[in-house]
Amino acid sequence: MANTETKGGKAPELEWSDEDRKVVDVARALAMDAVQQAGSGHPGTAMSLAPVATLLFQRLLRHDPSDPHWVGRDRFVLSAGHASILLYNQLYLSGYGLTLDDLKHLRQWDSLTPGHPELHHTNGVETTTGPLGQGISTAVGFAMAARRERGLFDPQAAPGESPFDHTIYVIAGDGDMQEGVQAEAVSLAGHLRLGDLVVLYDDNHISIDGNTDVAFSEDVLARFASYGWHVQRVDDAQDVDALHAALTAARDERDRPSIIAARSIIAWPAPNAQNTAKAHGSALGEAEVAATKEVLGLDPTKTFDVPDELLAHARQVVTRGKALREEWEKSFLAWRDREPEGAKLYDRLLTRRLPSGWDSALPTFPAGKDVATRKASGDVLNAIAPVLPELWGGSADLHESNLTLIHGEPSFGHPDSGAANVDLYGRNVHFGIREHAMGAAMNGIAIHGNTRFYGGTFLVFSDYMRGAVRLAAIMKAPVTYVWTHDSIGLGEDGPTHQPVEHLWSLRAIPGLDVVRPADANETAIAWRAILEKDRGPAALALTRQGVPTYDRSPAGPYASAEGVTKGGYVLIDSSATTPHVVLIATGSEVQIAVAARELLEAQGVPTRVVSMPCVEWFEEQDDSYKQSVIPPAVRARVSVEAGIAQGWWKYLGEAGEAVSIEHFGASASYKVLYEQFGFTAERVVAAAQASISKAGVIPGSTTGN
Repeated sequence: MANTETKGGKAPELEWSDEDRKVVDVARALAMDAVQQAGSGHPGTAMSLAPVATLLFQRLLRHDPSDPHWVGRDRFVLSAGHASILLYNQLYLSGYGLTLDDLKHLRQWDSLTPGHPELHHTNGVETTTGPLGQGISTAVGFAMAARRERGLFDPQAAPGESPFDHTIYVIAGDGDMQEGVQAEAVSLAGHLRLGDLVVLYDDNHISIDGNTDVAFSEDVLARFASYGWHVQRVDDAQDVDALHAALTAARDERDRPSIIAARSIIAWPAPNAQNTAKAHGSALGEAEVAATKEVLGLDPTKTFDVPDELLAHARQVVTRGKALREEWEKSFLAWRDREPEGAKLYDRLLTRRLPSGWDSALPTFPAGKDVATRKASGDVLNAIAPVLPELWGGSADLHESNLTLIHGEPSFGHPDSGAANVDLYGRNVHFGIREHAMGAAMNGIAIHGNTRFYGGTFLVFSDYMRGAVRLAAIMKAPVTYVWTHDSIGLGEDGPTHQPVEHLWSLRAIPGLDVVRPADANETAIAWRAILEKDRGPAALALTRQGVPTYDRSPAGPYASAEGVTKGGYVLIDSSATTPHVVLIATGSEVQIAVAARELLEAQGVPTRVVSMPCVEWFEEQDDSYKQSVIPPAVRARVSVEAGIAQGWWKYLGEAGEAVSIEHFGASASYKVLYEQFGFTAERVVAAAQASISKAGVIPGSTTGN
């Protein structure tokens, strides 16, 4: 079997045998058979791109099917995730553990071959793809992480000489090229000059609506060239020699990301279905499948037919992969001997352990001073950054507002960009005004491993990131969003910038932890909890305006901020053993609940204030804890949050009242807005009295009539 040197070496001339061509044709047939059996799917792309997929897995990828998680491997991303059978075929043929039965159960319940590739579900799948534009954008994050990882462990090695050098390959389609997130991400990749990124663009001119000329006429390669990419064109996606030459040239281009536009005919060589929109997303039909097999010289009466000798030929890649891994391990062990301190750091980061005692670096904020939680977050980041070298992050052109900059550290970029204080391995990432690309790249950085990443923008612009945030939750990618300016409290910028529906919209995403701390010390504990949980995406919703820092000393009236780790806790209790009313508040509105409690207590109404920074963490607690915080017998309850009340009714019950905003904001100072929209202690008192009345609480009693 022919081999190819790893990145940095000159590729020998491709040896492509009759057996290799037959493996390609078997892959085409498997794509047809699997989609036909499923009754749905996307056979066309898998058929036309079978040559390049086979070439990648058999010759170009540095991978070991017997060790899918080998850290030295290249990454492959099928951004055109609807063509999942293209990837599953290669995983089966290469020996990743998929069987013919798995291919027969494409898109079926409890199968290893779901409709779109899913991370953590199928060995060999590097990221969940399907929403177009996300895969290629996530791959940009892979390339960013690869560079940062090299900077942490082996920055002095010559290009191509480090065990941390590897290539990220992507197959993308016309649909990817039309999505806005892709344009954001590849523009950034070109600016950063991410030379380890190679994209194969399947230029087939077909989408669901037919020929792409109905909606898409740009010169894709000219656009990528303007972004600073290395561009090539292959006129025929069936020309394996041309594909090999282009891919090896792209792999060996170190100073720029590379794209190859390969002109393909969808569903080639189906006699009637090729070059049709139907072939994009429908089974071809038994007659067309049989006719295509005849064109390929295969038996039209057989389905899922993989001759033993061809499977054995394809599985030689396992031997090749083991040899590549063994060679890499020599280089890796030599690095460990050469860099013992780096090896210690690597071992810790590989298992995602935090260093012993790291949390002693967390700041404690003294009571009595108003501090915006965004400011507290920035202080926390800068306090822990020296003890957590794996921590890095950025902002979508809002560092000064999000306070996400790590002081004294260079920016992540290319020194030739002309920007000041830029380093290839810098710690501060400037995403530019590209929120969606930032979200997708964060996913790639997180699932690539070995570092911890955060990214910031205004909470209202989480809308621009939502597709990537949802994928982060699906993949359990441990990213941290720093979303500041979290309410009408940002003031004069007005309703376009004031989030009112966002908190509950984000809380609706399964697996996303949304944390809205009430003061500086809650913010510090929230950061600690997010880093220690390290289980999936988490969001910090932080204030622009200053909020009181509560006295949490043993002699003070307020509970320890450690309660944040439980999601909700009693911040300050009532004067009676059992309160008459419970006020549940988050973030900057906790101070309003606290002020309302003082008024209610003065009226003889025992009142408890619950700070609920994270609903998701609170829901994970056992019933006894939750009931100790919000006693079922206390039916009078009020929620206080400067957003819609949508999800609070679960906690309020039939007697509860919500102090919320059910409309958009306005442009004015935040103090005026809070007054005009009723976020005052007096309104909370009125809501509490109304709830008490509905609950039928008798003065001096803790139960209703």
